[in-house]
Amino acid sequence: MEAKDAKVKDFMRPGVLTCRKDTRIGQVAVMLDQHRVHSLMVTDRDGRIVGVITDFDLLAGEWLSQDPQSLEVMRSLTAGDLMSSPVASIDANASIKEAAERMVKEDIRRLLVTDQGKPVGVISVSDIVAHIALSAPLGRGQVGDVMSDAYLVCRDKTPIASAARAMTSTGWRSVVVVDAKGTPLGVVSGLDLLPYCLEEDCSKKVVSEVMHPALTITIDATLQEAADMMIENHHHRLVVVDPEDPDSMPLGVISSFDIVALMAHPESVWQK
Repeated sequence: MEAKDAKVKDFMRPGVLTCRKDTRIGQVAVMLDQHRVHSLMVTDRDGRIVGVITDFDLLAGEWLSQDPQSLEVMRSLTAGDLMSSPVASIDANASIKEAAERMVKEDIRRLLVTDQGKPVGVISVSDIVAHIALSAPLGRGQVGDVMSDAYLVCRDKTPIASAARAMTSTGWRSVVVVDAKGTPLGVVSGLDLLPYCLEEDCSKKVVSEVMHPALTITIDATLQEAADMMIENHHHRLVVVDPEDPDSMPLGVISSFDIVALMAHPESVWQK
């Protein structure tokens, strides 16, 4: 199938993971962690989708607070309190080009897919990247062409509450963890923090206790290689290192969203 002819229905994940509006956020965290997803669609009593709640919505709360009152308030909140509404949607027969352009323009990472007005699936940035990886033209570019040179970084002894605040205030979905010499040790994402949501002693934990190992790629690697590595390891981002000194401070970060942004560029092979 030619890239320009691809449809949303060819890329989407069939089915929709949902929770009720009255689901407590502690249970939302459990569901996100169990399914290893970044979001759930929120339904009303009649089963209609009325919003979406993401791991980032949980991070924006006060569940990492050391204040018992704030923690108690968070325990009482529901998916309906933190969800975003309305839900961005797209028709199953829309072009994948349109989906990519909307994700970039609206700065969103997923769209509810509908067929004749009925929800039939979800398409996310990672779903698009999975199919881009099969497209040979993408391999012409290099990681250094699209990576983010600026990124969030912290030392291994940083409290997870500080990492969560930094992620929330900047809009970044992860923090690169380094040692005293700048060597990359791991990455902390929203999904890494979710298992500790609403725990009494969560504020005492540091990032080295919850991070996952950093997947690294060299700045001169192809985008094809980056996409393949993301898919194989189910990661949304890779730490970019200097091929001549991989243990030095990382050069940047490349995410699945960076690759989709390239796909949406007017000069991309996907747009011609």
